[in-house]
Amino acid sequence: MAMELIGKLVKVLPEQTGQGRNGTWTKQQFVIETIDQFPKQVCLMAWGEKAADLAQFAPGDTMKCAISIESREYNDRWYTDVRAWRIESADGVEQQPAAAPAAPRRQEPRAANDRPLTTFEEDDNGLPF
Repeated sequence: MAMELIGKLVKVLPEQTGQGRNGTWTKQQFVIETIDQFPKQVCLMAWGEKAADLAQFAPGDTMKCAISIESREYNDRWYTDVRAWRIESADGVEQQPAAAPAAPRRQEPRAANDRPLTTFEEDDNGLPF
């Protein structure tokens, strides 16, 4: 499943390196804020050469990230990684969230005397709302 996030770069965290059984590894976390009606901040992780791709971006830049999400368990605790496997500029992306088009209102059927077929008082189906 391919997923994408588009947002503004908020912060790039310090690069981390280490030694593994396959040699030296590099990773860098960064935070973007989505461009939605209700923006969310998401911390993503870039590994290896993708960490170097972050150098071309500055806070405030709009970027598009293709991501994969993976969780793993360790000592009865779950950890989730959001990995960016492609990072690119999204300069042409709309900066403000698009307003959702209003759904057309459905007209209720009317009886011959122009009274609704049911009213709240008549509709006692036992629901608390």
